Amino acid sequence: MRILLVEDNRDLAKLVTEGLQRASMLVDTFHGVNGARAALAAMSFSAIVLDLGLPDENGIVLLHELRRRGDMIPILILTARDGVQDRVAALQAGAADYVTKPFAMEELVMRLHVLLRRQSVLPDREVVVGNVSLDTSSRQISTGEARDALSPRETAILKMLMQSTGKVVHRDRLQSSNERGSNAVDVAVHRLRKVLQDIDATVEIHTIRGVGYMLGHKQPSPSIARG
Repeated sequence: MRILLVEDNRDLAKLVTEGLQRASMLVDTFHGVNGARAALAAMSFSAIVLDLGLPDENGIVLLHELRRRGDMIPILILTARDGVQDRVAALQAGAADYVTKPFAMEELVMRLHVLLRRQSVLPDREVVVGNVSLDTSSRQISTGEARDALSPRETAILKMLMQSTGKVVHRDRLQSSNERGSNAVDVAVHRLRKVLQDIDATVEIHTIRGVGYMLGHKQPSPSIARG
């Protein structure tokens, strides 16, 4: 299992990393929200251990971004903030657990194991619309024998569109706060359209100008009558 650790205190990050590695976990450590964003866009993780008081942004911002785009990766908050309001706000935003500093390494490891076991018994992560099957765990999209691999960003966007088939999904739901004003969503949708075409999907992505995108079933091409 691969864990993303986001902690700005380098000494503590080193101790946590070593503790999780002793528990047979792979750990990628970053010291701010921006680094964590880049890591999440490049690879998959089993869970995130997230500090709140980070130097570039509050960790709760990253939590909101992930949940808003439909990413339900387990997130354990690890913070010195022990107020009830902080705890409630994080859990309401979608955190799976909340641990305050100082803490026992054994407890942190056990809490992560509990989260990962809980995740493993969740319903199948496969989303199916038409002849398209999306495995959100492996990020594989397929139609029978034809298949392709998607990036984490593309997977999140397509999952949201598939779960809202026939309904318009607003652009704001498909982009994170640091993407505002960029064409990141358009680039991802352009790539998804090509993938869907390449694997002969029976669904396609429609642009709802000025609003967002919608996944719909392809209409059959009109036949040409020959006299």
